Amino acid sequence: MVFSGTNSRYLAEKICASLNCPLGNMNITHFADGEFAVSYEESIRGAHVFLVQSTFPNSDNLMELLLMIDAAKRASAKSVVAVIPYFGWARQDRKDKPRVSIGAKLVADLLSVAGIDRLITMDLHADQIQGFFNIPVDHLYASAVFLPYIQSLQLENLVIATPDVGGSKRASTFSKYLGVPLVLCNKSREKANEVASMQIIGDVEGKNVVLIDDIVDTAGSLCEGAKALMEYGAAGVYAAVCHPVLTNPATERIKESVLKELVVTNSLPIEKEKMQDKLTVLSVAPLLGEAILRIFHDASVSALFDK
Repeated sequence: MVFSGTNSRYLAEKICASLNCPLGNMNITHFADGEFAVSYEESIRGAHVFLVQSTFPNSDNLMELLLMIDAAKRASAKSVVAVIPYFGWARQDRKDKPRVSIGAKLVADLLSVAGIDRLITMDLHADQIQGFFNIPVDHLYASAVFLPYIQSLQLENLVIATPDVGGSKRASTFSKYLGVPLVLCNKSREKANEVASMQIIGDVEGKNVVLIDDIVDTAGSLCEGAKALMEYGAAGVYAAVCHPVLTNPATERIKESVLKELVVTNSLPIEKEKMQDKLTVLSVAPLLGEAILRIFHDASVSALFDK
């Protein structure tokens, strides 16, 4: 049985369509002070329950998911699997300076204490976040939808690039599969969401470059990386990014940037006013649906990505 939180319903409906099953009926009651309560409107006793909800801002989405998990456990569900396409707070994955929180670990603890039996997520900001859980984690990759699309563009002299050194492993997977060179963009920051400088490591002159990343937030790194690549002689710059957070001023930056196309997934809802000609949205609903089906039938999930 598949259920959805409020703001991920658009994706849950597509997942259910791919599974040819109905979306479960649940009710979320809101109180005047902002508090809310969750209830299932049908029996889930003994059922394998899959809860679709990304934990993007605001934090109500995470709280809603925690209440959904708690309600499912108290309603005697046989198993509760959280399907979190976008795992929020993942950029806080380590103690990189004194006296800071590790948000990703805290969210992992909250989900575990609430009572999930398994987690399905996609393109985590850092792979090691899987180790924050003591339950099975199925980590899916948007490369399953990005690679066929990149191939369909039939770009000549293709090069794969990453906007920062931290994303080199992700970009390397694309370059190896496509059999093309890998280029690194080395950025330095003075503060969060603000790029101070960008250097290119590798040859991009006369090449069509595809930037690979997991999150596009304010689009500062992405647009600065694209600009630097063009200054180094690239013929054209495209980007493939899994999670379209698109916080202001991302939309304007992308529109005014040298990017020819930004390809994202529907792991997060995109407001109509943020849609534009440069933005292409690919659906990950069939991929998530297939993962749910394989977990339900105790089949291999990693086989989805074995080449």
